[in-house]
Amino acid sequence: MIYDISIPISPDMPVWPGDVNAEVTPVSRISEGAGSNVSILRFSTHTGTHVDPPLHFIEGGASIDQLPLDALVGECLIHKVDSPVITIADLQGIPARIERIIFKTRNSDLWLKPGFQTDYTYLDPDAAQWLVDRGIRLVGIDYLSVDKMRSGHHAHTCLLQAGVVIVEGLDCSEVPEGMYTLICLPLKIKGGDGAPARAILIK
Repeated sequence: MIYDISIPISPDMPVWPGDVNAEVTPVSRISEGAGSNVSILRFSTHTGTHVDPPLHFIEGGASIDQLPLDALVGECLIHKVDSPVITIADLQGIPARIERIIFKTRNSDLWLKPGFQTDYTYLDPDAAQWLVDRGIRLVGIDYLSVDKMRSGHHAHTCLLQAGVVIVEGLDCSEVPEGMYTLICLPLKIKGGDGAPARAILIK
């Protein structure tokens, strides 16, 4: 079974406040006499399903093209959290061997609502440190930030300083809890501070 947990890129998709709206602009169309269909894409490096490398918040940190691929591919736990804030209490019972974790929260239902939603579930900074201390290599969440809006970037900084890869903008609405094989490959942008990605889970 393969689950596509990526958000489709389209002009009406939610984006972080202040980011440019995604644009998909046709430049040639067969229906208009051209020999092929070609479009131009314009969007932020943090549009939809995307990966944050250390460079996103750490000057001189590793860029998107420098991330280790073995962090982005491998065994992954889908962990359901019902509370509005992911705290250390929500992490109890996670097996010690886990290196990749994606949080399935009420956020996945927010994709059905128009526009950006400010009341998304986020990761408490103490919980971020808990994940770092246990050797987690990748953390994913099902909305556009691991941090609470307008609260600083404490969870981001904690994870990225430790070399933990962050994947944001996932849709876990159709995925049951459990273990999967994750394949998440961001665009290879040289020196990039982030990149959209196609993320899938294989059961």
